[in-house]
Amino acid sequence: MTTTDLHVNGRTVEIERADKELFPDDGITKADLADHYRKVSRRILPHLRDRPLMLERYPDGIDGIRLVQKDTPGYFPDWIRRSELPKEGGTVHYPLCDDLATLLYLVGQACVTPHRWLSKADRPDHPDRLVFDLDPPTEDFEPAREAARLLRPLLDELGLPATLMTTGSRGLHVTVPLDRRAPFDEVRSFARDVADLLAARHPDRLTTAARRQARGGRLYLDVQRNGHGQTTVTPYAVRALPGAPVAAPLNWEELDDPALTARRWTVATVDELLAAADPWAAPARGRSPAAARRRLEKL
Repeated sequence: MTTTDLHVNGRTVEIERADKELFPDDGITKADLADHYRKVSRRILPHLRDRPLMLERYPDGIDGIRLVQKDTPGYFPDWIRRSELPKEGGTVHYPLCDDLATLLYLVGQACVTPHRWLSKADRPDHPDRLVFDLDPPTEDFEPAREAARLLRPLLDELGLPATLMTTGSRGLHVTVPLDRRAPFDEVRSFARDVADLLAARHPDRLTTAARRQARGGRLYLDVQRNGHGQTTVTPYAVRALPGAPVAAPLNWEELDDPALTARRWTVATVDELLAAADPWAAPARGRSPAAARRRLEKL
């Protein structure tokens, strides 16, 4: 197996087993994955920086064992920042990814997908993002597209700007920026009430039923990620699925593209994605869920 040294940020990052095929059906190696994250680094790092991470690792490739890692091992270099946060009976030292050297080191650990908290390490209990996960009942993407079209006008009624992203898996994420004043419990309660209202307006197409058996083939409006310690896939991250699809930020106009699917972009086609202007380049100011709740109560 080949070892590759990458020189970045004044550091040397060693990628062991660089020719290991992490996506064996596609011939995508650990070196290819490092190349992807190097390409997208300017866009992905602002969405990783200062956030506790959950690492989804596949040391033997995506057909092998899946490791979900939150605590930072002692062998990680000391230049990788940690965030010590409480858990029941102790603490967890979450890794933070502030620069390209750290990102590439994580790839060297066979981290295919970094998942991020919706809050930052300095105020872990107060999210600056609210996420609606539009989870279709089957591989058919159309229910997710339809749900996004229904959700956006409701968010407009509440005075909430929103961004759109394919998950690289099955559905879409609609994300609202927050001002970090409200704690997670308040944010999740608000998100649940918004989802309940939308489902009540369209009961034949949408549901907030957590039990799959109760959904009746309808799209699930999932707000459970809006909780302390929960994570969401990071924009431009690779998913551990055949073809190596990539979570991709969108303009709302792209929702009407008939070719759009949750896995539209992959490691092989990410250059096309990067050639277009970054749809999230000018983030909106964070909003207050308390102000939006007052509007919600009038609807």
